Amino acid sequence: MIKRLIFFGFIICLSFIPKAFSQEGLTAMDATKKKAVVDSIGILLLDNYVFPEKAKEMQTLISANQEAGKYDAILDPNEFAMKITEDLQSVSHDLHLRVRYNPRMIAEINMTQTPEDSVKFVQLMEQRAAEDNYGFEEVKMLSHGVGYLKFNGFSGSPKAGEAAEAAMNFLGNAQALIIDLRQNGGGSPDMIQILSSYLYNGDRVHLNDFYYRPENTTEQRWTLPYVPGKRLGDADVYVLTSNRTFSAAEEFTYNLKNLKRATIVGETTGGGAHPGGVIPASAEFGVFVPSGRAINPITQTNWEGTGVEPDIKVASGDALKEAHYRAVNALAEKHQDDPENPYAWTRDELNALAHPVSMRMEDQGTYTGSYGPRTISLEDGQLFYRRDQGTNYPLVYMGNDRFLIEEIPYFRIHFIRENDVIVAIEGEYDDGHTDRNEKNIRP
Repeated sequence: MIKRLIFFGFIICLSFIPKAFSQEGLTAMDATKKKAVVDSIGILLLDNYVFPEKAKEMQTLISANQEAGKYDAILDPNEFAMKITEDLQSVSHDLHLRVRYNPRMIAEINMTQTPEDSVKFVQLMEQRAAEDNYGFEEVKMLSHGVGYLKFNGFSGSPKAGEAAEAAMNFLGNAQALIIDLRQNGGGSPDMIQILSSYLYNGDRVHLNDFYYRPENTTEQRWTLPYVPGKRLGDADVYVLTSNRTFSAAEEFTYNLKNLKRATIVGETTGGGAHPGGVIPASAEFGVFVPSGRAINPITQTNWEGTGVEPDIKVASGDALKEAHYRAVNALAEKHQDDPENPYAWTRDELNALAHPVSMRMEDQGTYTGSYGPRTISLEDGQLFYRRDQGTNYPLVYMGNDRFLIEEIPYFRIHFIRENDVIVAIEGEYDDGHTDRNEKNIRP
């Protein structure tokens, strides 16, 4: 059972915590209930935890703490779960291993006592997955040739493949693809297999292996020989990460990094590589027991405790701008011999946005003034552009007397100097033409 809840159980476990029930009406725990939970967790670890020696150490620790009365003063069940988790992780250092107080979650897991109950449980999980669109939040083209996919969970639902197919087919013509996992906490390796398969042109690729202690078996994961729709095997791929990227999202990232199929941009990920599932320890407490470990076929290890290091380290909030710039820059370089390079214009804009060029405050005033119907003003340290009585647009400095306007991506401003004095504005357009207005009053 635990094998079938691989990674996915972690999402279930976390998803119920904030909304399952309020803190009102919690029943204080007594010594008998605490001992029963501690004993149950110890047995579950001995039977299932991926490293038997660590399981024994953890069982010994929490049992000794229970006997020594270290949990006696804890009455709140949530606090008790947190303390047990802290003690277990002090031995295992395993971020997947967690104890949760969640009667509703345990009741729903325990629904599966009859075939009818099992159907209800599966239907409940499917409904929740569908309402979350199986983790897929956003699919769009960021710019000419560059697609963007943001999803926050690797759903294990049987119907999740349809959502993946729709998303990847929408992106089928992209020359570069940015996959945003900055808020992705994990899920099922089945979705890893599906999405990874779209990134290759058909040859089967060995993605990862999983060893499971309860069955003492190793399972291989390869790309699929067939996917519905177009493949993106020739597209450049960028994966965005944060310190919240965890579990299956880390596996996806780790696989592609070691296969040299993607450039990883952002922060080091959370560091959880041991799959498992939620097992009831009582009618009120559940424990996520990691029963397996990932074994990458290239590194022969995994990312447990270390996370996945990005190729390009930037703050997670800056990762999309950085990846977008690098994606377009790579495409521009591929077309550098094309006199009408379709990516050069966007590349220069993205470079300025991802790597802001500083300007001295005293230099800003040299650009202000009226230039025919165009006006440049300075307000609270920000330069603005306006034509006639239109909108005031903030200017972004690109260096060398050039500015862009984010809201008007096809248009830029170039200030013309004579003897180091600004005398005119030249409007530059993405189709190559320009127009010029002299400064109304020259110094």
